Amino acid sequence: MEKIFFPAQQRIKTPKFRSKIFLFWTTLFVAGTLLTNCTGESASNSGTKSAAPSSSSTSDKGKKLGPFIFQIPAGWVETQPSSRMRKAQFTLPRSNDDSEDGELTVFYFGSGQGGSTEANINRWIGQISQPDGSSSRAKAKIIRGDVSGFKITQVDVSGTLQASRMPGVPQRPARTGYRLLGVVLESSEGPWFFKLVGPEKTIGRWEGSFQKFIESAKTN
Repeated sequence: MEKIFFPAQQRIKTPKFRSKIFLFWTTLFVAGTLLTNCTGESASNSGTKSAAPSSSSTSDKGKKLGPFIFQIPAGWVETQPSSRMRKAQFTLPRSNDDSEDGELTVFYFGSGQGGSTEANINRWIGQISQPDGSSSRAKAKIIRGDVSGFKITQVDVSGTLQASRMPGVPQRPARTGYRLLGVVLESSEGPWFFKLVGPEKTIGRWEGSFQKFIESAKTN
């Protein structure tokens, strides 16, 4: 290298040539630095089992929703809400024998908006039918209580999840063997709606953590 480069620098004194050499070595140094950083980051990421950048698996992490902070249970995967009406959305991984994951969606429409608690409970029950044609309302479990001084109403109903017909939402056929857990949490800023739905076995797997999630609600 001494025979090739250094004599050339001594013989050629033009500022233009020296400027090109400086630019070449500067570019090479920057490129090498960036390559090293990218390689290190990729190697670090390849050693984890976290979800893609568009979603994040969280554990023991506070999630702020309006005036509340919730603790996200281990194993839940937070995803990007699929509509503007949804304030948060989580995937609850399926049980081994189930073909689909559970999904928790959180809605908030503003003070005095979104309908009454009773209307929403009835609407959720109406999304589940019974294979024998009996009343889902008669089979639904409705529990009222409070969390951190705020009223909550819970509903638990199983059966056939009706085909989705909402505008802007992908149309899906009716699915048998499903379970819906719904909660209306009333706040000074208006009600918050939590809807967990999925195959019965999967929802049974996550039922306890969903209850703990709701009970973890604390105000700021």
